[in-house]
Amino acid sequence: MDISFKNLLKNFILTVIVILLACISIVIVVDPFFHYHKPILGLKAVLSEKEYQCIGTIKNFDYDALIVGSSVCENYNNHWFDDKFDCNSIKAVRSYGATADLCYFVNEAYKDHNLKYVFYNIDPTSLAAKPYLTFEETGCPMYLYDSNPLNDVEYLLNKDVLIEKIPYMITKSFIGEYDEGNSFSWGQWKEFHADMVTGLYIRSHSIKEMKDDNFYEDECNSNIEMIESIVCKHPETKFYFFYPPYSFVWWDGVYRDGDLNAYIHNMKQCTLRLMKYSNVEFYSFITDEEIVTDLDNYMDVLHFSPDINHRIVEKLGGNEYVIDSEHIEDMADNMYSFAIRVEDELIIPYVDIIKVQPNDDEDS
Repeated sequence: MDISFKNLLKNFILTVIVILLACISIVIVVDPFFHYHKPILGLKAVLSEKEYQCIGTIKNFDYDALIVGSSVCENYNNHWFDDKFDCNSIKAVRSYGATADLCYFVNEAYKDHNLKYVFYNIDPTSLAAKPYLTFEETGCPMYLYDSNPLNDVEYLLNKDVLIEKIPYMITKSFIGEYDEGNSFSWGQWKEFHADMVTGLYIRSHSIKEMKDDNFYEDECNSNIEMIESIVCKHPETKFYFFYPPYSFVWWDGVYRDGDLNAYIHNMKQCTLRLMKYSNVEFYSFITDEEIVTDLDNYMDVLHFSPDINHRIVEKLGGNEYVIDSEHIEDMADNMYSFAIRVEDELIIPYVDIIKVQPNDDEDS
């Protein structure tokens, strides 16, 4: 082999190595997914992609409170909790709100943090969901979740990270007034009004047979046990659990799908099991008619505006929405009565404009 060619090849290899090392160094220093450390060098915690960033913030940020829940929790501003409860909070959120995923986040937080508070949004659907982790099956980047440094190459030499995520983080940090409290928030880009809800809702054209109260008993018990285990292990933490205010149109879907009695039963069991602990307070906003009957608060049947998130924070710690052992039956009765009123009254003005599902399984 010609000597000049050998030198050329050697220089090329060295250049490639230098470029790769430079790329790796940039990713490690800036670390837009916070896989290795919290923000440094004056950079802000620019958080917009929970599947990639949530686990890193839980492991590496400084905090003493968690805001836990599904996508309806993403529009909380962390500072609302910080100011009211004198804490330093971050979000532990999953779009699906699966109990196993959320409990995984909470357990990860406890490995290196002492938590004063956990603010936990319990979606009724999460109590009936399968009690196993969903990160991998929903496409989360598992190289950020596991403890295997070898597959970090998928992060360290990631083209999108280098040419998109890092410039975005730097820009948001030094240009404009990025509010770190709005981590993972999406509300500022959405519209909230009745037409959005009625346009997106597809109503079942028939009412299915009502399921038994204990239809989801196995799933519900397993999900509650995961949460209860955390509460038991950490008496030093104050847990605020709350049911979110879905729109009344959601209740129509639950009723027509035959899930009403089973969902109410699940919530009763969950509330009974958790409220017996001295470090737990339970709140229910799920039939707050001032919120749930005004469809202008929503972008679909579930997701409400940031103004409603703010209202929930203001009411936590008060007496207006708190549920105690003497009022659990009242809570259940109110949910059932409200769902029936939805069918008999509240949904009627919208029936002619709501889309109807063309074929139910039972009629196909």
